Amino acid sequence: MTSRLFSIRWPEALPRLFADYAIVHLSFLLALLVSAAIAIQTQPWQTTAELTASFRHLYLAQFLPLSLLFPPIFLATGFYSHSRAYPMRYKMEVLLRGSAAASLCYLALHFIFNRADDLPRSTMIGFFLAMAAGIVSARLLREWLVREAAPREEAPQSGGDSPVLIVGGAGYIGSILCRKLLAAGSRVRVLDSLIYGDSAIRDLYSNPRFELVTGDCRHIQSVVASLKDVRSVVHLAAIVGDPACEQNRQSALEINYAATRMLIEIARGNNVERFVFASSCSVYGATEHLMDERSDVQPISLYAETKVDSEKALLAARSDTFHPTILRFATVFGHSPRPRFDLVVNLLTAKAHKEGVITIYNGEQWRPFIHVADVAEGILAAVRADKELVSGEIFNVGDYRLNHTLSEIAGKIRHAFPETHVEHVENSDRRNYRVSFDKIRTRLGFECTLTVDEGIAEMKAAFQNHHVVDHTDVQYHNQRFLGQNGSPANQAPLDEHVMAAFARAN
Repeated sequence: MTSRLFSIRWPEALPRLFADYAIVHLSFLLALLVSAAIAIQTQPWQTTAELTASFRHLYLAQFLPLSLLFPPIFLATGFYSHSRAYPMRYKMEVLLRGSAAASLCYLALHFIFNRADDLPRSTMIGFFLAMAAGIVSARLLREWLVREAAPREEAPQSGGDSPVLIVGGAGYIGSILCRKLLAAGSRVRVLDSLIYGDSAIRDLYSNPRFELVTGDCRHIQSVVASLKDVRSVVHLAAIVGDPACEQNRQSALEINYAATRMLIEIARGNNVERFVFASSCSVYGATEHLMDERSDVQPISLYAETKVDSEKALLAARSDTFHPTILRFATVFGHSPRPRFDLVVNLLTAKAHKEGVITIYNGEQWRPFIHVADVAEGILAAVRADKELVSGEIFNVGDYRLNHTLSEIAGKIRHAFPETHVEHVENSDRRNYRVSFDKIRTRLGFECTLTVDEGIAEMKAAFQNHHVVDHTDVQYHNQRFLGQNGSPANQAPLDEHVMAAFARAN
C-alpha cells in the first residue's frame, strides 16, 4: 500500500480521483431513480412524495457519509498507480476488482450503521453495475481521446530512427529477437563475437535495417562503436549455463559480469535510455517455495552468481535518464536459427528421436519452462513498455502453465515418441524451484503462447525435415564447444586490465 502511494503522480491522479468520486455519486443517484421507478410500479400504495423522502434520506443520511470510503479503496487497489500503464485488459481487471471491493465494504458498513433501514436490492445491484460501467467507460473514453489527439506518425524510414542494440544477437535467443524487431519495423544492430558462427543471422545481412558489429563485448572499441546513436540495449551476451561457466571461470566472470559493468558505464555515457538485461530464474537456487521477484536470491553456481552481481550493478546505476530492466528467464526450450541441445527439453527430445531412450535425473524436481520465441516476446514487451513501468524493475519471464516436474517432461516426450524408454536416476543435483509470473502478466500483459508439447513437436519436425541433422554436433552445445575450442580470450592487454578492474568493482 505504501509503495503504491509513493508511486502515484498526484497532479495527474487527483483529477481522476475526483472524477471517479463523482461517478460513484452519479451511479448511486441513477440506481435510486431506477429503484424509484420500480417501486412506483410494484408499490402503488406509496405516494411519490413518500418515495422521494425515503430515497432522499437513503442518499443524504446514509450513502453520503459512507461514500468517503470509496477514494481510499480505489487508491489501495491501484487505480492511480501502476495500473495506469497496464494493458487495457489488465487495467479493466484492476478497476472491476476495486469497484467490487469498495461496494462490498460499503454494504458491510451500511449494515453495521443502518441495520434498521434495509438497502433495496435493486438499488445496490444497479449502483454496482452503473459504477463499474462508468469507471471503465471513463478510461476507455480517455484512451480513445488520447489516441485521436495524438499526431499521426509515419512509418520510420531507414536510418531515421534509433537502432536497438542486441549484444549477443547471433545466439539462440538473439537470432529470433532480431527477426521480431525487424518484422516490427525497428532498426537492429548486433554486437557479437560470432564464436558460434553467423549462420543464425546470415540471411539478415541483406536487410537494410540490420547491421552487424563483429566484436567482443569485453573490447572497449567494439562496445563504443556499437552504441553510437543507440537508445535501447538488450544485453544477451554471456557464457550460458553452469557447466559452460565452470569450463573457464575467468572468462565467465569477464563476459558475464565485468563486461556488463563496462557496458553499463559506456551506455550511460552515450545517453542510452533503456537497458534490458537477460538474467535467469536459476538465481533462486534450490527451494521448495514459490519464488517471486521479491524473494531472496540463492545462487548456487558461478553462472547464477554472475547474473546476481550484474543485476545489482544495473539497479545501482538506475537514474532519471538510465532505465535498466532485468528479465529472469525460465528454462528455455524450442527450435531457433541457432539450435541448442544442451537444454533439457531439446536434448531429451533429440535423444528420444535418435536413440529411443531418455534418462531423467531426480524426476520430481520442478522447473519453470519457456519457449525461446516467447522469451523474445517477453523482451519485446519490456522494450515497448512505458519507462516508468519497467525502470529499475525485475520480471520473471514465463508462465504458471509451464511449471513442470522433470517426470512430467518425460511424459510429454513419450507422448510424442511412444516407443521411448524412460530411465529414472537419482543423483545429488537437487535444484528445485517453481516461479511466480504474476508481475509480468499483470504489468506487461505477457503470457506464453507456446507449450512444452508444441516445442517438442516443433523439434521433432526439425529432425524429420532435416533442419537439424546431428544433434551431437559441438556447435549445438555450449560447454562442449568451449571445451573443444577454448573459451574466448581477450585479444588486447588493455581489455584484460579493464576487465580485471570491472571484475573487482562490486
